[in-house]
Amino acid sequence: MIHFLIVLNLILKKVEQTYLKTNIPSINVGDSVRLGLLIKEGDKERIQYYQGITISKKNAGINKTITVRRVMQGIGIERLFLINSPRIVSFELKKSIKVKRGKLYYLRKLAGKSARLK
Repeated sequence: MIHFLIVLNLILKKVEQTYLKTNIPSINVGDSVRLGLLIKEGDKERIQYYQGITISKKNAGINKTITVRRVMQGIGIERLFLINSPRIVSFELKKSIKVKRGKLYYLRKLAGKSARLK
């Protein structure tokens, strides 16, 4: 039974390897990123960019996700992105900031100049 589970895990890892993206920059918490998303409108497709600060990151192989927060017209908007998704066309690392925490959820409570990262 244990041997079967080990073989199954190896097969799953090989299947996941075919879908992993290789052109992804090293994205950390606190980085300012710009993501190009493929949006389908009717029968047309276009790229829409989403720019913000990465407040959390989860590493789980093919299920690697980042949460990006941006403030638009005074309202904070957070979005969770699956990094290996085929809908994400481009990654651009705008600015890298050194932070002392693993998750920046405290930015949700701050507004204005106090929400800036150094």
